[in-house]
Amino acid sequence: MEKEINFDDFLKVDIRVGVIIAAEEFPEARKPAFKLKIDFGDEIGIRKSSAQITALYKLEELVGRRVAAVVNFPPRQIGPFMSEVLVLGFSDKAGAISLIAPDHDVPVGGRLH
Repeated sequence: MEKEINFDDFLKVDIRVGVIIAAEEFPEARKPAFKLKIDFGDEIGIRKSSAQITALYKLEELVGRRVAAVVNFPPRQIGPFMSEVLVLGFSDKAGAISLIAPDHDVPVGGRLH
């Protein structure tokens, strides 16, 4: 478990729901990954992310899928690609990442409470 933080620290992390509008291979990545374009609605717009989710997901099943992502981290250079948001997921026993998504149809761009 990480060190305890206060609620104000948690509020600084802006986690939003977005919908994947494009997904493609990322052969230049050191670890297997996909390049994603995610629409977070009018306020935030479309952002890019590199996601190491190749073990559990196929490209063709990602487009249209809702995901949760941190949208207020600074962009990060991943090889030749600039990742603008951090897509969130949990590791299974083998270390493969399972994406976090809402169970119901919530508005794109909605913030995690």
